[in-house]
Amino acid sequence: MPGPGEIRSQQPARIIGRETGLTRLRGLVDPVPLASQVLLVTGEAGMGKTALLADAADRARLAGLRVLRVTGRESESKLAFAGLHQLLRPVLSAAAGLPGRQAQALLGALGLAADPVAPDPLLTGVAVLSLLSDLSERSPVLVVADDAHWLDRSSLEVLAFAGSRLDAERVVLLVGARGQAPPAGFDRGFPELHLEPLSAADAGRLLDGQPRAPRGRARAQVLAQAAGNPMALIELAKVIADDPAASRRWAAEPLPLTDRLAAILTSRFAGLPEQAQGALLRAAVADGPDLRVAASRGAGPDARALVPAEQLGLVKVDRTGLRFSHPLVRSAIYHSAPFARRAAAHRELAEALHDQPDRRAWHLAAAALEPDEHVASLLEATADQAQRRGGAAAAALAMERAAELSPVRADQARRLVAAASAAVPTGQGDWVQDLAGRALAVTAEPELRLTARHDAAWALAWSGRRTAALSALISVAEEASRDLPALAWNALGSAATVAYQSGMPASRQAVSRTVGLLERQGPPPPGQAPGIDVNVLRLWIRASADPIGSRNQLLPYLRKIAGSPIEEPSLWRIASAAWLLDESDLAITLLQDAMQRLRAPGVRGTSGGSLTVLGWAYIDTGRWDEALEVAAEAAGMAEANHMETIAASADVITATVLALRGDSGAARRHAARALAAVDPAESGLVAARARRALGVAALADGSYLSAFTQLRGLFSEDGTPLHNYASYLGVADLAAAAVRADRRIEGRDVIEHALSHLNGIASPRLEQLTARARGILAGPGGAEAHFDKALADPARDQWPFERAQLRLDHAEWLRRRRRINDAKAVLTEALGTFRRLGARPWAERAQAELRACGVAVTGAPGGPDALGELTPQQRQIVRLAGDGLTDREIGERLFLSPRTVSSHLYRSYPKLGVASRHQLRDVIARASTPTPAHESAEGRTLL
Repeated sequence: MPGPGEIRSQQPARIIGRETGLTRLRGLVDPVPLASQVLLVTGEAGMGKTALLADAADRARLAGLRVLRVTGRESESKLAFAGLHQLLRPVLSAAAGLPGRQAQALLGALGLAADPVAPDPLLTGVAVLSLLSDLSERSPVLVVADDAHWLDRSSLEVLAFAGSRLDAERVVLLVGARGQAPPAGFDRGFPELHLEPLSAADAGRLLDGQPRAPRGRARAQVLAQAAGNPMALIELAKVIADDPAASRRWAAEPLPLTDRLAAILTSRFAGLPEQAQGALLRAAVADGPDLRVAASRGAGPDARALVPAEQLGLVKVDRTGLRFSHPLVRSAIYHSAPFARRAAAHRELAEALHDQPDRRAWHLAAAALEPDEHVASLLEATADQAQRRGGAAAAALAMERAAELSPVRADQARRLVAAASAAVPTGQGDWVQDLAGRALAVTAEPELRLTARHDAAWALAWSGRRTAALSALISVAEEASRDLPALAWNALGSAATVAYQSGMPASRQAVSRTVGLLERQGPPPPGQAPGIDVNVLRLWIRASADPIGSRNQLLPYLRKIAGSPIEEPSLWRIASAAWLLDESDLAITLLQDAMQRLRAPGVRGTSGGSLTVLGWAYIDTGRWDEALEVAAEAAGMAEANHMETIAASADVITATVLALRGDSGAARRHAARALAAVDPAESGLVAARARRALGVAALADGSYLSAFTQLRGLFSEDGTPLHNYASYLGVADLAAAAVRADRRIEGRDVIEHALSHLNGIASPRLEQLTARARGILAGPGGAEAHFDKALADPARDQWPFERAQLRLDHAEWLRRRRRINDAKAVLTEALGTFRRLGARPWAERAQAELRACGVAVTGAPGGPDALGELTPQQRQIVRLAGDGLTDREIGERLFLSPRTVSSHLYRSYPKLGVASRHQLRDVIARASTPTPAHESAEGRTLL
């Protein structure tokens, strides 16, 4: 049997003890796959992962699949997108067929773009997904990523992103990684094959099949020492054949298995001729297949120097180049050499890499023991280049090493702060904290210290520790207020976002106090705050701290700012403020403008915060399918940029639409996932939104006590809201659940206590919700005044579902008062809205009420409910196709491959009764038109 790290052999030996794994892997590629598959292969070093992956690759080639392969290398783990470049190099010419933005993003990430492009990890992931989809149209594709634990973080994340969205494509993705846990990015529920040690019987069979198999006591000792590890069985058998006394030393010198294997490999390396040692060390330092690196000072390939190493099984040399038989071999050789020899090899390689500045910089850094400004500056340039390509982790690593090599403390501090800022988007909060802390330890410069603290605080917020983040951000804002007002306002804007997400009264009060301090200090001097609009920040801060109490004061301010030219990124803050102040139509106009700007060529991605606000605004204004679209986009962005709060918000948006449409099981799954992603005690916004979604799902199911329990949690015993804005959007649903669960008195008390906490004048929307709640809870004689008050203002029609709920409750009250004709007209309007939105549970209630009024109600085949049979994702795709978007454009919008889009459309046509996408516009138009709930003429059957 070949060593587990050996990729191929001319006559491959049978792989012993891995029959189950072989069957599973071979089944993924032969017969040719009809749809996508992803599998992680994990296990400790030497377990045979590479052998299994190589077998699958061989089987795939025989079956007619194109095989793309990348092997992680320790030396490239700090180079942005190095693994992705290695993987896609054979097919990069196909990138020319991608949509322009995708091709630019991919080539820019790989450093191959003719012109600099703004980094966009999300678009890069979509580009790789589209490229694999395009390739699979020609022939099925197998992607093999071996030693993934050594792949650079950017490449791993792109592969994980693509893997999570593969669906109908004939693409199989196999990922091999050392250890028990999946590599970064793949810890999201992918299927996994974990290689355990061989059974005693299989270990014995493998050992007995070795050319010089041990016998008797020596055999038992090898089996015991190897503990079922195939590589250990093979290597220990060689050792004991050469040195029978070795088994006695093993008993006296207990070592972990990996250490013992390394010691064996090191001793084998030490026994080689000096020329072979030098060649192998240079190859270990270079960590690549190019044979020229094994030749001294680039003199040219010299395979003869490597013959002794080949004979010992340390390396394999063929027309593809040089490969170590296992990553442990390369590691053992590299670390067995004294530092001076390693450093000399690194410098020698650096001299040959002037055309590859990134690699050259890292080789020189590896050879440096003392601070060296020249090398530090080269690494800083590498970091800048990585950041321009979207490799945040690679940029931060390079800047961190540059700081370590900086001779001057000021440069060290500056680079540590830059490293912390670069590391924030990676989502690795502890790393950012460490970098910022080290910067604080070496500098007294005020701006650097405050910037480091700001980065550290923002990292806390990204990782969900909002209480600590808020305290740190407020502290930065206060200390920077006099001398660094731009930094102060920026920090307070971040603090306001954190406080809004938490919803805690103390958090909002702290923000309000600090904004008063900054206002007394005055705005930053002209030219000192590029990119910061203090007026916009002030609007956002005050609106998020008290959206209800400050509404009347802020509305004129909002309209004045919205009427003037607005630059990005101020636009999304103004739009968010408009939404919080219940100016929903204005918010959508501004947010759509923001999205168009952010999606323009050359602009980096989109704002996750903007997308979630737009999603809620779409829900509020009855554009539910569009809400699902932006939720999907926000989820993709969150995945690409490690934004847990955005991911949770996207899940809650989806859960809310699903609950309103009666898909309660799916709604609960999304809400549960959102709650699992955050600490509810730290994120009142997500908790309140999720509670409301769960409560509405229970109402839709008729589980009224469960609904009341969920919605009751929006407020504490004394009426304090779980969230100062989101909780109040559930007051009417809470009232409805209270009455149906026979908790009317408790419900009334909770709502009145909650409303007593409001300051200022409520918005028309909140007035409508409050009036509906009081009408539901009122006695028979007092309800109509509340309903009439809420229905009196036609401007409230901009929140159509809430308006339709109000009409339904009013009509139920009218029918119970035997005012049948009045109830019919109100029910007709409500039912039309419910049907248009696809709010099935409420449409069924309205239909039942109409029947109770003596009206025959039937569905409308092929009409507004035609989209109801589709999944939420199919509805999104159908609507976008109806708008004229191509499969590629839809895929880019929803982060799907064109083939997946085409597959969803193909499955949707029979459900819609159409034959092609050209008929979709009419179907959607019918679904968007309210259907009359009844006709009064001559008693005909009513729709």
